[in-house]
Amino acid sequence: MKIALAGAGAFGEKHLDALKLIGGVEVVSVVGRRLEPTQAVAAKYGIGHSTTELAEALAIPGLDAVILATPTQMHAAQAIQCMQAGKHVQVEIPLCDNLADGEAVLAKQQETGLVAMVGHTRRFNPSHQFIHNKITAGELNIQQMDVQTYFFRRKNMNAKGEARSWTDHLLWHHAAHTVDLFAYQAGPIVAANAIQGPTHPELGIAMDMSIQLKAESGAICTLSLSFNNDGPLGTFFRYICDNATWIARYDDLVTGKEEPVDLTGVALSTNGIELQDREFVAAIREGREPNASVAQVLPCYRVLDALEKQLTA
Repeated sequence: MKIALAGAGAFGEKHLDALKLIGGVEVVSVVGRRLEPTQAVAAKYGIGHSTTELAEALAIPGLDAVILATPTQMHAAQAIQCMQAGKHVQVEIPLCDNLADGEAVLAKQQETGLVAMVGHTRRFNPSHQFIHNKITAGELNIQQMDVQTYFFRRKNMNAKGEARSWTDHLLWHHAAHTVDLFAYQAGPIVAANAIQGPTHPELGIAMDMSIQLKAESGAICTLSLSFNNDGPLGTFFRYICDNATWIARYDDLVTGKEEPVDLTGVALSTNGIELQDREFVAAIREGREPNASVAQVLPCYRVLDALEKQLTA
């Protein structure tokens, strides 16, 4: 299977590392904003083609699929461009930063029948898979999820400490992870509320946000997000269930008493990005809808749209 990667930044390299571990897959092109650093990434991974134009990569003979790890504002248009060229596509989270764009991607997927998947990694982290398996087996029900998404980003820098060409967003990017995961674990969301703190004078975005969610099942979720947090970074999930409490930190899981949970056998890998990419490749090979398909995750973006309307009212 021949795959092109668009977006040669910090997250793009996570996908290149993951794809090396999947048999029968070859990355044939890397697409980036600036040619010289894109060529450097291609050379690092032994990839023969690099370009600043997605259309050039899409024209490579035999190309099957594209993974988009480009800036958020480009995701929807590029996903549609890939499908118009007959290529399967996985677009990194978030699918879009406005609902109309997300609906347009879904319409194109339904028109073409191609695999179109979104990088909602939390569905694939072994820690969250462990909880999901217990829910589907009828062994537990979520009563409440308490989630903290905390970063220190008062300058427009990426995870590698390099200047970004775009501005990240608490609602449309970081809240998307939890809104989708809560629905995935607890069922459809029927109520959502949000408040936000002051807007940053340079970045033009709210740096702090609080979101409340309620699922059809009766479960609730409280999500706190900040770009102002000068402390432990990342996202931490507390699952308060009817018969146990669990705390998930990326691919690790502990009980409410901080006892480590053995996740051996939950999945083929302990790396959520690798598992996400394996699902993309498998769905293409098997001609099926992937977990985290555009159709499955779009309800999350409908909730984000409703929250944005509250915040800007």
